Amino acid sequence: MECAEEDCDREATFELHIPWTENRFVCAGHARVQSRTDGIVADPMDTAGDELPDGASNRP
Repeated sequence: MECAEEDCDREATFELHIPWTENRFVCAGHARVQSRTDGIVADPMDTAGDELPDGASNRP
């Protein structure tokens, strides 16, 4: 699945939970920036394991 951001062709590795609109699937770079907004939570997908330090995704 590709990142939901326009002009981004990277793989989506995070789901952004956004209270005021639908959830979005984005790459790690866009998740890092957008999750700084109050209320937005970035949840790593199974495919995010390679982009996170060991154990950071809370998945074995």
